Amino acid sequence: MTEVLIKHADAIVTMDGARSELAGADVLIRGGQIAAVGPGIAAPGARQVLATGCVVTPGLVNTHHHLYQTLTRAVPGGQDALLFGWLKTLYPIWQRFGPDEMFVSAQVGLAELALSGCTMTSDHLYLYPDGVRLEDTIHAAAELGLRFHPTRGAMSIGESNGGLPPDSLVEAEAAILEDMIRVVDAFHDARDGAMCRVGLAPCSPFSVSRELMRDAALLARDKGVMLHTHLAENEEDIAYSLSQFGVRPGQYAEDLGWTGPDVWHAHCVKLDGQEIDLFARTGTGVAHCPCSNCRLGSGIAPVRQMRDRGVKVGLGVDGAASNDAGNLMAEARQTLLLQRVANGADAMGAREALEIATLGGAQVLGRADCGSIEVGKRADIAIWDVSGIEAAGHWDAVAALIFCGPMRVKHLFVEGRQVVADGQLITVELPAVVERQNRLAQRLRG
Repeated sequence: MTEVLIKHADAIVTMDGARSELAGADVLIRGGQIAAVGPGIAAPGARQVLATGCVVTPGLVNTHHHLYQTLTRAVPGGQDALLFGWLKTLYPIWQRFGPDEMFVSAQVGLAELALSGCTMTSDHLYLYPDGVRLEDTIHAAAELGLRFHPTRGAMSIGESNGGLPPDSLVEAEAAILEDMIRVVDAFHDARDGAMCRVGLAPCSPFSVSRELMRDAALLARDKGVMLHTHLAENEEDIAYSLSQFGVRPGQYAEDLGWTGPDVWHAHCVKLDGQEIDLFARTGTGVAHCPCSNCRLGSGIAPVRQMRDRGVKVGLGVDGAASNDAGNLMAEARQTLLLQRVANGADAMGAREALEIATLGGAQVLGRADCGSIEVGKRADIAIWDVSGIEAAGHWDAVAALIFCGPMRVKHLFVEGRQVVADGQLITVELPAVVERQNRLAQRLRG
């Protein structure tokens, strides 16, 4: 693989142990890894990428998404609903999806993430109508070039048995477990530098049984993969847990083996102090989804309290049907703003928000090989042009990324391969993908 030398960056935000920031420095990429960081690096024969006027950061990390939802943005009836009502509006549309819808919507969602500086993303796919399989999204990520953590989700309790989803979207639990084994065996790569790692992710406490939650946890530990689900998203979620299980969501999770360093939960807006302490004590991670939480009126997650007590927190854009956008830099800014609304103007600084968006997400996903710009780490790097109008007049280029923008990355490298160049995706023909997506959406609208 050709060496790449990123030259003369105004600032390099390393996210190393000392949170070092380097001015006027370079980064050398070799063989998918970072080979050198510092000023004046000489690399004869390397392809040079000039970063004057730019801030270089680790690639952003998305810890929670539903890529298929890019086909159902701004759906009437779901625009002004709380979580449960929103889901019941969307389920009948999603049950008409097939493999083409899953593949193309994943391409669009991944492209949107890449253009916002994201190099690594998880995805939570929990419905499988009409022959859909997890690899529909895995193939899309491989083609686009992002590092991917798909999770084999599931729903097994339909309306007729007291669950939220329609019966047509649920699966038999034996079949779910069998397919979980299949996709882990076929696609999970545990090695450093892996481009695809598979997790197990029953959808939520209100769409699967206690038995499936427990069995999935046992299977994940047997296979050495991570666990993911939704938890404590809003007051409806808490009320359901108390009425159906007699305990709050944190206790429910702990009872079924759903705490530990190999587990991360999405949202956690309504965790109380005891649950935050439980997550800190057990090393359980959280995917914070601020824009989606605002969109659905779920509330403000206690991120300040989580971080102060040592909980691992990363960012998630969540699905495009509950966010409408898939921009991770926008999520970082929203995280800072909401914590200030809840806790005061000094509650979170720009650099902490950027840390959550990069290193924090890598830690949540168990990727010690990613998340910082250090020799030996994977070459997942975002280059941001702060010389444009968005940050014009800034006094602090790093803080300007969060406070001002830009919201679109200039160059993006994943495993040392360039995915975005001069603000344009170069791995797929994006206009053709968008056109196909719009045709599929029109067909779904009927």
